[in-house]
Amino acid sequence: MRILAVETSCDESAVAVLDERRGLLAHELWSQVDLHRAFGGVVPELAARDHVRRLPLLLRTALEQAQAHGQIDGVAYTAGPGLIGALLTGAAFARALSFGWGVPAIGVHHLEGHLLAPLLETPTPPFPHVALLVSGGHTMLIDVLGIGEYRILGQTRDDAAGEAFDKTAKLLGLPYPGGPELAQLAASGRAGDYVFPRPMLDRPGFEFSFSGLKTAVMLAVRAAPLSRQALADVAFAVQDAIVATLCAKALRALAHTGHRALVVSGGVGANRELRARLTRETDAAGARVYYPRPQFCTDNAAMIAMAGLHRLRAGERAGSAIEVRARWPLTELRAPGALLDCAARVCTP
Repeated sequence: MRILAVETSCDESAVAVLDERRGLLAHELWSQVDLHRAFGGVVPELAARDHVRRLPLLLRTALEQAQAHGQIDGVAYTAGPGLIGALLTGAAFARALSFGWGVPAIGVHHLEGHLLAPLLETPTPPFPHVALLVSGGHTMLIDVLGIGEYRILGQTRDDAAGEAFDKTAKLLGLPYPGGPELAQLAASGRAGDYVFPRPMLDRPGFEFSFSGLKTAVMLAVRAAPLSRQALADVAFAVQDAIVATLCAKALRALAHTGHRALVVSGGVGANRELRARLTRETDAAGARVYYPRPQFCTDNAAMIAMAGLHRLRAGERAGSAIEVRARWPLTELRAPGALLDCAARVCTP
């Protein structure tokens, strides 16, 4: 089965072609970072309009690269969660393709795409495992029993880890998007001069909270003018606090579930310090950590193709209406084909 996928949940336009046997044949992405930088954040209306401009060009390039004209068996698209206008743009585009080609379509949960992104790599993570999903909008620890079988162990009560990176970077005067800029600045920072709180590590459980970290950084910045080295030291301490918190909670979740595999996905999963520290600590605990390559940590269509492949192969199909959801709890998902099996049992005399 060969799937074409479209991703437009926020500020990346992406198209990918995934073949069940041959793997990823094409992956095209356009980032809107430059478009939104002047505003210090994503402007939803501008994001939707840019998706309209970019998707036809990305589609043509992806089909040429994959040599897949007339050879697509299904279309997958991000149906939520995300910016509603951006989601509708991608969904309408994808559904038009499926109608024109006469192939089935499926709407994919964006977070399930992130969770399955490591399946694009070799070796693939075993099931069950613990997943640490860390992005600009989500920080979650999930007990992944199988595809579509997700039990949330804990999540952030306020800011996500990615938001903490971006907001503290803004306090330091770094340009948008701030997370990667802060990580780069932290590379020249020194330990010791600044120490910021590790939220909620002093209590049991798997929940996160990063809003207090932002306040602590704000107070440090306002206390006195900071030299370039002092800014780097603050950036180092911010990154160290976030990484230490994520690592401690992830190791706690592994111990709680008894699983020996940890999957890390989402944009923050590309952070080098987080990867290095998690690798060391999981090795020491007798476990193993799995990551998608950095380009598949951020939003992309390859992960949507992977999730869509499993659901289309199981017989799931989108309804006649084009439906997207700005909010969509991950726990509403079921294993591929489970809803079909349930319907069959109910309808059978």
